[in-house]
Amino acid sequence: MNKEKAIKKYIPMTETMFFILLSLQKEQHGYGIMLDVKKITKNRIILGAGTIYNSLSRLEKDGLIKILSEYDRKKIYIATELGKKILKVEVERIVELYENAKSILEESI
Repeated sequence: MNKEKAIKKYIPMTETMFFILLSLQKEQHGYGIMLDVKKITKNRIILGAGTIYNSLSRLEKDGLIKILSEYDRKKIYIATELGKKILKVEVERIVELYENAKSILEESI
């Protein structure tokens, strides 16, 4: 999938996809991603197995992540260059939302 198609499909991104891609800036297996997201979000988001593996399958199919290796039925994933680019686009979108909201709210106080 090219960047433009990925942007149309994934932006705005769900929190699940955002945190999975964020977690996959380093090599991880599915359960490791679940633990990482739980830690990053201070237990606010707890991903179930069905959610994580469906999301991983979709992200892999669309080329945002790839499998690096597989052992004992564990697949090790990492974000691809496309996945990193899409995550960056989403972060820039979130920063813009934050800055706009902060500016408007500060003016109204």
